Amino acid sequence: MDESAWPEVAAAVTAAPYPVEVLPADPTRAAGCLAALEITTRSWLGAVVANTGGLLVDHGWLRVLGSGHGGLPDVPAESDPARGLVTIGYDVLGGQFVWTQAQPGARPTVHYFGPDDLGWLDLEQGYADWLYAVLAGSLPAFYETLRWPGWESEVAGLAPDQAFSVWPPPFTREGKDLSVVSRMAVPLAEAVSFYQDAARQLGS
Repeated sequence: MDESAWPEVAAAVTAAPYPVEVLPADPTRAAGCLAALEITTRSWLGAVVANTGGLLVDHGWLRVLGSGHGGLPDVPAESDPARGLVTIGYDVLGGQFVWTQAQPGARPTVHYFGPDDLGWLDLEQGYADWLYAVLAGSLPAFYETLRWPGWESEVAGLAPDQAFSVWPPPFTREGKDLSVVSRMAVPLAEAVSFYQDAARQLGS
């Protein structure tokens, strides 16, 4: 029997320097997700999909996708296998993390689409390296320019399938300082599509 990577992931969750909530998984749905992705629990992605409905990291700022929970989608539902895109997480501002190849034949790496520049950034990390870094405390530095005083309590008040609609948006000059913008809870999918649409319209 294959040895699951879940004990490694669980240990990283326990050692995280900020709160990490493990959403419960539905075993039948999780099995379907693993089959759709054609992966096993020996991988960190497979272990997360099999054992969690998702992970809410750092007061819920980052939602790492698993096999789905409530309104939070599962990995296969958000991915595009034909294009080689596996969506692995969203942040509370509508940013998106995908695991994909930068070019044909390359090792798949995690890429981030941010609401502040509307572009894809190759983080040059595989899935396990990315998730380990996230659980080890990488988020404060990564999001240094996108947080505001008191964000913790605001973010914790959102449901897993909600995000903040920010106006003016962070990609505008007026929206760079998130401590002075308007923030409103909206469905996560709505926030994600807003920035993707903006990128297409602006040619980013």
